[in-house]
Amino acid sequence: MKNNAHFKAILITVFAVFFMSLESLFIKLSSTTAFNFSFYIGIFMIISINIFIYQDKNKDMKQAYTTSLKELLICGFLFGISNLFFILAIKTTSVANTVMILSTGPIFASLYDFLLYKIKSTINIYISSFFIFLGLYIIFYNQIGSSDMIGNFYALVCVNSFSLAFVLMSKHKEIDRFAVTSVAGFITAIISFICLKSLSIDLHTFYILLFSGLIISPISRVLLGIGTKTLSASEVGLLMIIETILAPIWVWIFLDETLNFSTLVGACIILLTLILNSFYLIKINKKTANF
Repeated sequence: MKNNAHFKAILITVFAVFFMSLESLFIKLSSTTAFNFSFYIGIFMIISINIFIYQDKNKDMKQAYTTSLKELLICGFLFGISNLFFILAIKTTSVANTVMILSTGPIFASLYDFLLYKIKSTINIYISSFFIFLGLYIIFYNQIGSSDMIGNFYALVCVNSFSLAFVLMSKHKEIDRFAVTSVAGFITAIISFICLKSLSIDLHTFYILLFSGLIISPISRVLLGIGTKTLSASEVGLLMIIETILAPIWVWIFLDETLNFSTLVGACIILLTLILNSFYLIKINKKTANF
């Protein structure tokens, strides 16, 4: 039964990451500003999630929003910030740059684990951090002073917010994953509304937002939240690499957006580091479980 639950969690997380990999393409396909896109995606996420909570007989809406309220609001705020800066990054720099920076999440999660809960990192984290930041340096080096650098900064804010929220969620498993996604949508929509200049969007963008906001974004985040309840951080980190690989492929197929040489070199270093580190952690966890 335990193996079945673990395999099921892996499948759920794979589907979540697959859906997440499509988000970058939808953002690129839209012909509106980042704040407009963020506002509408936030609104659609709120609608979609709350319809599900209301129709699910096993869920009590009041309980979903009041269980660990303080932690729920903090995580929702962090995920909301992450959503907004992800969209800003995709609109400002290449998808490859953005997802490569986002793939460093496990390293930042380890940092926040230490800062908040005094969980010390093992030697593999220090080694991985060195090579990951080497990869980031190679990506950033030729982009200093360009608009890509601003997009890279947005991606760094995104990955830090997401990683911190992920650490808090892993410590407070009682937080309702649907409710936190709804709060995140609300935060994204409110901040975007303050910053946007116009609510007008064309019909093409509206259909993209409708599909992405009502289906893709809510499903991916809820599935990820469900899957991470069972999987270890190392397994989640390994599975998240699927998005890092798929997202640039989607925009290459549909929009012919290619990687520049420095991004390609930095990406190879980061991906190889993350893969080796994840396999190492999984191996260590299996050894520990056998004792």
